[in-house]
Amino acid sequence: MSSDPVRLLFVCARNRLRSPTAEAVLNEVDGVKAISAGINHDAETSLSGDLIEWADRIYVMENSHKKKVTRQFGTLLKDKPVRNLAIPDNYRFMDAALVASINSKFPEYFS
Repeated sequence: MSSDPVRLLFVCARNRLRSPTAEAVLNEVDGVKAISAGINHDAETSLSGDLIEWADRIYVMENSHKKKVTRQFGTLLKDKPVRNLAIPDNYRFMDAALVASINSKFPEYFS
């Protein structure tokens, strides 16, 4: 019997490095569907209310992202906590150290 995948939303500033890496890494996990977005006006994919509503779980890379998401979309968050992964903006897309950091944040998928 198959169940619906858990839907994870990853948010960073510009949606170019950290959150797209998290999206790519977590989309390799069975039972997970991941999407990424950015909170800045120049983001590759901008965060929207539709994405907030779509997600089962929301992860940001920095505390400032959490504050902005909560301020902009607080009414849509309801029972969806926004979790800060505390991953600094000093990696390139798919950097091995970034992938390792993301893996360490999700021991339920990467043991």
